[in-house]
Amino acid sequence: MAQELEPEYGSGYSKRQIELFRQFYRTFPIANALRSQLSWTHYKLIIRLDSQDKIDFYIAETVKNNWNTRQMERQINSSLWERLLMSSDRKDVLAVVRNEKLPSEAKQIIKDPMVLEFLELKREASYYERDLETAIITHLQDFLLELGNGFAFIARQKRIHIDGDDFFVDLVFYNRLLQCFVIIEIKTEKLTHQDIGQLQMYVNYYDRIEKNDNENPTIGILLCANKNDGVVKFTLPENNKNIIASQYNLYLPTEKQLLEEVKKELQNFEEDKNQD
Repeated sequence: MAQELEPEYGSGYSKRQIELFRQFYRTFPIANALRSQLSWTHYKLIIRLDSQDKIDFYIAETVKNNWNTRQMERQINSSLWERLLMSSDRKDVLAVVRNEKLPSEAKQIIKDPMVLEFLELKREASYYERDLETAIITHLQDFLLELGNGFAFIARQKRIHIDGDDFFVDLVFYNRLLQCFVIIEIKTEKLTHQDIGQLQMYVNYYDRIEKNDNENPTIGILLCANKNDGVVKFTLPENNKNIIASQYNLYLPTEKQLLEEVKKELQNFEEDKNQD
């Protein structure tokens, strides 16, 4: 059939294109379900996805954030859906995406791990915190895309003065959906309990000095090269919701790596549930 159409109508009706048309129709049999904000190139990426939840997620996020096709492809290739599921559950992620509810906790929008391949840093090399911070500022638009919905940049190396001592917060953002400050501390070495304590001090300072009464408690993110979940768990209070340790990757993970991480997170969840 395609061989008959192509000579008459051109390469747009090649065998591959006809297969894509068929797959598109099977995925979206109802024309009213289509979104005018998405191009054919967007839909060619979407119809490759393997579940309806993923399709709904990427369509909603693309419309909400006005992603071009390059940005959508990058988010799919970096397994954004799977990474959010590792921090929250399927119902919460979809409810937030579909605007059925506003995010109420940081874990509903903060990813673990974060993928920072756009920084173009070699993963074999060693970096200081300042190197990574500088690269993030240089690629700030891409970093905001990776952070997620509602983030705005506030400051870099924000000076805090406490009883004669000066401290400097690596990065400060604000999230308009969560209505709170978001502090990011960068650690290129393995995360320690001292690092968590330092970030907790910064969060306390912002809660008591910077935030307004109508704003929500400050969120702190430790962006680290390597973390021990047990150290994080036992350093923070059991009811902690505002300090998050997120490991960063300087390269796009493979699907196998993400599946392994998801399995590990599910196993940890089940173990914690059994202990409770």
